Amino acid sequence: MNDIHVGQKIQEYRKKKGLNIRQLADLVVVTPSLLSQIERGLANPSIHTLKLIAKVLEVPVFNFFLEQEHTKNLIVRSNHRKKMILPECEHISYELLSPDLNGAIEYALMKLTPGTQSSEALMEHVGEEAAFVLEGEVKLYLNDEVHILSKGDSVRIPPHMKHKWENAFDQNVVVIFAVTPPSF
Repeated sequence: MNDIHVGQKIQEYRKKKGLNIRQLADLVVVTPSLLSQIERGLANPSIHTLKLIAKVLEVPVFNFFLEQEHTKNLIVRSNHRKKMILPECEHISYELLSPDLNGAIEYALMKLTPGTQSSEALMEHVGEEAAFVLEGEVKLYLNDEVHILSKGDSVRIPPHMKHKWENAFDQNVVVIFAVTPPSF
């Protein structure tokens, strides 16, 4: 597999959007210097910064990690899934279950080891999300409420509802989720 250059992809989307580094940095609330380092591959963005950049550029986060080639194959073999593991939090991983993000819906699998969470702050996105807990037990924050979901439980998260996932328990958690339109 070829190396994926997240910074180069951010730069490509920034230019397509007609923004210079200072404009994007201001919108994301980071310094132009840091954004320049990210784009040149000299610094890695945090998951929070990456999500903010994706939101401003109006692209799913997964787009920063996908290779340029587009598949016409509709089947995704388990050993060929596109995976995203972030350097600052190697205990959380995401796997794209859809072949790509070109359709109207995205399917993904999230794995959380004990003591990890999907993000520091509650996040929101324009798409509607449905999730199913495949393994373990997990805390789901929905706006100001906290819910415990167990294996076999599911949830629908309306567009723009603030949420995050947290594994505060002693076993791994696996959650399958679908988002429409694709926004991750």
